[in-house]
Amino acid sequence: MPVVRMKVAPDTVAYADAEHHRLIVEFAIPGAPTETIELKLLEDSVHLLAPARDIDYVSALALGWPVKPNKAEATYENGLLRIEVPFKDPMEDAVRVAITPGGPEAKSQIIGA
Repeated sequence: MPVVRMKVAPDTVAYADAEHHRLIVEFAIPGAPTETIELKLLEDSVHLLAPARDIDYVSALALGWPVKPNKAEATYENGLLRIEVPFKDPMEDAVRVAITPGGPEAKSQIIGA
């Protein structure tokens, strides 16, 4: 019979740095070897799987503001996994829209002319 490993949600805290430029997420995952930690980051979420002894730490955390996952840095020391990632500028992917002179009134005048 296969051994079923218990899934445990780690203690987690997420907060902005003092300048509100970076998001910091910390997971308490004592006993998890660094090489077994699987951490995935998207613009809007963090996913963690960290096997430790006879348990698996698991977490899926939705973020309240988009981040730049390709700029993330993570460290692991004394059972604490710390992720720092810059917030994404909400206008970063904005598209400039061309503006045509005139409004609805101008169009109705042209059509009715």
